[in-house]
Amino acid sequence: MSGTTDGATGGTVTAVSSNGEYSFTKPNRPSITLLAGLGVEGDVHAGVTVKHRSRVAQDPTQPNLRQVHLIHEELFAEVADEGFEVTPGDLGENVTTRGIDLLALPAGALLRLGDTAVVEVTGLRNPCLQIDRFQGGLLRRVVGRDETGRLVRKAGIMSVVKVGGVVRPGDPVVAELPSGPHRPLDRV
Repeated sequence: MSGTTDGATGGTVTAVSSNGEYSFTKPNRPSITLLAGLGVEGDVHAGVTVKHRSRVAQDPTQPNLRQVHLIHEELFAEVADEGFEVTPGDLGENVTTRGIDLLALPAGALLRLGDTAVVEVTGLRNPCLQIDRFQGGLLRRVVGRDETGRLVRKAGIMSVVKVGGVVRPGDPVVAELPSGPHRPLDRV
């Protein structure tokens, strides 16, 4: 991961994915367009209010804090060491990155993607049993406990679109940390 003196860190977009239908995985695309306040154009999870089925069942009027799902490509190598084959889009993410520690970002961090798009980090993806339906035993690899017994979720982060724009593989990702005390990510 690279760093700068102004509190920004950066990486690279390695893949972008979207799907207009509910399915666990999302096909890779040459580009995706982020729409301010909505999410990924044409993606089933785009919208002002929550679109994830379990959340809709609880309260369909909740704000959609899960408009764009980002995951770090380094996770794929980590689970490959344990016999799992995971590639971009397989876990339902919209943006796959390399070289930036997404899980260490605080809530409210801004991610600049490509030339114009900006998303605000809202929290951690809460992995569900669908991951085990995709590959049996994988859920245990993306959710675990640290040495203190604290729950660790590694299946990426969620965000909302602040500024729209086109995002492509190879685009830079630059994180800008919020001022003041940082609030660690929690599940959303």
